[in-house]
Amino acid sequence: MTRFTALLLAAALTLPAAGAAVAAPARADAAFGNTVLIVDPDGRSRKIWLAPGGGWTGLSRRGLALAGTWTVKGEKVCLSQSKPRLPGSLCNTFPTEVGATVKAKDPGGKTVQLKLVKGRVRQ
Repeated sequence: MTRFTALLLAAALTLPAAGAAVAAPARADAAFGNTVLIVDPDGRSRKIWLAPGGGWTGLSRRGLALAGTWTVKGEKVCLSQSKPRLPGSLCNTFPTEVGATVKAKDPGGKTVQLKLVKGRVRQ
């Protein structure tokens, strides 16, 4: 798993206060029930699944389990990764509809694609 995957997955979430209601931000709600593919320049990808409560799970390029939290800051979704634990967070614009792809940069400056795919893709 690359540092980008870990940071991207981990960067977006600050846990809400206990008992606080969490409204689904417009920039993230299209991802609920769907898969966000993070496609590297070599064509390999990671998968993440956002949950409405501010958490996310995923699979690394090698199929290892990932998890963390997400938040919205302005027009970007920010991910923080707790499994495996990585410091910091990473914010990127996310696709807002199924089939859409947006460009993003990984921490090393490489361009990656974020693609929203219908359903929870596991393969």
